[in-house]
Amino acid sequence: MAGQAIEQYIIHKNSRTSKPRKVGFIGLGKMGAAMAGHLAKVGHAVHVFNRSKEKTDNWIKAFECYSVSKVNSLGLMGETCEIIISCVGDDDDLREITFNPTGCFQTMRKNTIFIDHSTTSFDVVQEVNRFAVERGISFFDAPVSGGTSGAKNGVLSIMFGGQKEQSKSFKNIVSPYSKTAERMGEVGSGQLAKMVNQICISGLIQGLAEGLKFGLDSGLDMKTVLSVISKGAAQSWQMENRGNTMLEGKYDFGFAVDHMIKDLSIVLEQGVKQNSDLEITKHVKEFYKDLSNKGYGNLDTSALLLRLTSKEFKQ
Repeated sequence: MAGQAIEQYIIHKNSRTSKPRKVGFIGLGKMGAAMAGHLAKVGHAVHVFNRSKEKTDNWIKAFECYSVSKVNSLGLMGETCEIIISCVGDDDDLREITFNPTGCFQTMRKNTIFIDHSTTSFDVVQEVNRFAVERGISFFDAPVSGGTSGAKNGVLSIMFGGQKEQSKSFKNIVSPYSKTAERMGEVGSGQLAKMVNQICISGLIQGLAEGLKFGLDSGLDMKTVLSVISKGAAQSWQMENRGNTMLEGKYDFGFAVDHMIKDLSIVLEQGVKQNSDLEITKHVKEFYKDLSNKGYGNLDTSALLLRLTSKEFKQ
């Protein structure tokens, strides 16, 4: 029974670790629940905290055959764990769980490690890191790419910022749920690299959507077209994994439109600060807002084709 429940969260991938650690995990959304599950599966003692009691209880029930427990406060997690990992929603959430009066930084010991997998602003990770340094905590900003399927299958790509001498330790910690983890530089560089990622993805999806719409308007068999151009210079992950599903009107995948709007807002704010020209990104964010305003904020980001094909969006 437990094994069946586990399959909701992860695909079994890893052998057990030779060095079990006490790991805290904050945030059991779709991404966090999967990452925490992989950590439990390899043998770490995983202590979880989530604002939703139901999500916490469901996760604990799924992984009860492993060394897992829930904690009722972030302070207790800070006292208990040598490593704490988070995957939360936004800047304010990250502040709340770290250096606010009820956050885990208040009780974390010197030489412990805090890893944040959230997508946040560059400024907030600098802010969090200042508090971490004061307390002797090693902080890593480590956003991920790969979506919920990557988390479930343990093959996320992680771009992280933090102390160079701690890179090996970092990679060992995240290995149960990642296929690659590379240091981008000092704290903050992980978030900047994730911004590059989101700029590229959003532009690619819009280009793919326009190409598909053009082909449909031309009367082409677009599945045949995709089978050819996906073998040439136009090839991309989005084309390979989303091209045909976009044609079929299937948008019930991992990364939601509303999440991309949040991420692109962060990108554009940073772009203003560093005087970067992001014209296409500005337009694509507005296209995603069009979708959200029509009630499609929970659809996958590939739904940009829907905006081009549905009569709802005709002027």
